[in-house]
Amino acid sequence: EVQLVESGGGLVQPGGSLRLSCAASGFTFSSYAMSWVRQAPGKGREWVSGINSGLGSTSYADSVKGRFTISRDNAKNTLYLQMNSLKAEDTAVYYCAKSHTAWYSHYDYEYDYWGQGTQVTVSS
Repeated sequence: EVQLVESGGGLVQPGGSLRLSCAASGFTFSSYAMSWVRQAPGKGREWVSGINSGLGSTSYADSVKGRFTISRDNAKNTLYLQMNSLKAEDTAVYYCAKSHTAWYSHYDYEYDYWGQGTQVTVSS
């Protein structure tokens, strides 16, 4: 059974940092691309960042480029998102998602499993 379990969310002040983790199990983690997707209150889902399998090429939404860093540890079957210089508009539930291919995508239909999400709130 595929499982994705996010952790690391919380309340942080503007300008602060958080590191999200996504523990994966039930599949060959190293073989699939992974992404982080977020959903703010009252808004649709927004793709944040993706990382390919293999060499792990990465990509970011313009809204987080230069502030967020995605990475993966295939030995630990874990996906990470380091979030720095957080802004109020980063407040959302953050989900990790498993692609059904080795390459990340901006489209929800390319992902076959999702975690339960972790809340990130940026507020003073």
